[in-house]
Amino acid sequence: MTSFTSITLEVPDPTAAGAFYDAFGLGPYVNVRTSDAPSTGFRGFALSLVASQPGDVDALIGAALDAGATTLKPAAKGFWGYGGVVRAPDGAICKIATSNKKDTGPAARHVGQVALLLGVADVKASKRFYVDRGLAVAKSFGGRYVEFDTPASAVTLALYPRRALAKDTGVSQEGTGSHRIVIGGDAGPFTDPDGFVWEAASA
Repeated sequence: MTSFTSITLEVPDPTAAGAFYDAFGLGPYVNVRTSDAPSTGFRGFALSLVASQPGDVDALIGAALDAGATTLKPAAKGFWGYGGVVRAPDGAICKIATSNKKDTGPAARHVGQVALLLGVADVKASKRFYVDRGLAVAKSFGGRYVEFDTPASAVTLALYPRRALAKDTGVSQEGTGSHRIVIGGDAGPFTDPDGFVWEAASA
């Protein structure tokens, strides 16, 4: 089975980006490296952080804003729970949410789970592409969502329709140039149908 092992964000200033992700609590989950590749608008992905309660969501969003992030969607209650969306200084979009609507303990800046959501043109086609390269499917909901089995990574990998992901995170789906993200795995280097680049990386 093919493993998904790492996320590397390509940023103009890796020192500043590294400091931001450390302050935000994402330091253990993402790597950064220098890139000035042209990129405009929506870059086609989002980092989804799952917290255990609303107070933790507020603490994480507060840490991100204090470290230089900007608000895309203020934290709010919804039928699904509680959450908000911020944009990192390097442009990456981070969604922070919990399915719980009430706090059950003191608020903490704690990340319970992280997922990399790839916005793709055709979820079913991208699913076939990845299955053909050895990734195992953990959950699949037709053309709406696919989640892969990624035991070698602390981050979950999932596919989402690009238009829906943009809407969910509060941005236009329009975007050009580099995704400014490189995914590491053991299937060797390749580029998927939506232009997301994978490179060889050991678990």
